[in-house]
Amino acid sequence: MAPLALVTGASTGIGRACATHLAARGFHVLAGVRDEADAPPGLEPLVLDVTSEADVEAARERVGAELAALVNNAGVAIMGPVEGVPVDDWRRQLEVNVIGQVAVTRALLPALIRARGRIVNMTSIGGRVAMPLFGPYSASKFAMEAVTDALRRELRAHGVKVVAIEPGAIATPIWDKGLEDAQRRLDGLPPDVPRRYERLIEAVRGAAAAMGRDGLPPEQVADAVGRAVTARWPRTRYVIGRDARVQAALARLLPDSAFDALVRRALTSGDR
Repeated sequence: MAPLALVTGASTGIGRACATHLAARGFHVLAGVRDEADAPPGLEPLVLDVTSEADVEAARERVGAELAALVNNAGVAIMGPVEGVPVDDWRRQLEVNVIGQVAVTRALLPALIRARGRIVNMTSIGGRVAMPLFGPYSASKFAMEAVTDALRRELRAHGVKVVAIEPGAIATPIWDKGLEDAQRRLDGLPPDVPRRYERLIEAVRGAAAAMGRDGLPPEQVADAVGRAVTARWPRTRYVIGRDARVQAALARLLPDSAFDALVRRALTSGDR
């Protein structure tokens, strides 16, 4: 019998690529989607809104006694200046990207422990480096880095390995949707707020659009997830993409003031 894996957020982008890749590597994949019709062809759909207690409980029942791999990938990207993002949107960002992942993980932990399985959390280079206007998204990814570290240290004695995947710029629909939502949010604010961040918004809008257009294909992330799930001794973190590796290295080596200056220069270079 094929080992069982569950991938959340499997309808598009990275999640869809991960689900398809794991199926090709011999797993029976439960594709966590909000609508069955959105599941990758040939995979078993599992209706799973990670913020729904009923869906999470149904996932636990479907998984049963053992689960070889859980890939926590479901997520949203809420963008905008800290001042301009309503508190309810901050709550939604954290509810989906953090609380939902924790709820799914807690529900499936007994099955993962029985199988001595793997937990793969999709974080981001944004979980190490918080860029301007990505505050809500980065807050959620920083939190998932902490959850990943805690789980890894808690579960080591039980044979469950926990891995963080930290992609940089990946060509997925999440950025297009994030930009559309951010513009609607800005349009509803008093004029002085978007005006205050006008140049920064234009620069970041261009950078986010470039990520969605020119980023690495999701299959490169899926390949790292496949290695994290199947390697006898997986890394604790897989950093995906040259841009992510450069950001991680600079953030580690430079003082904050110097790194801030680099970010400012990168975002304003197009103004000259």
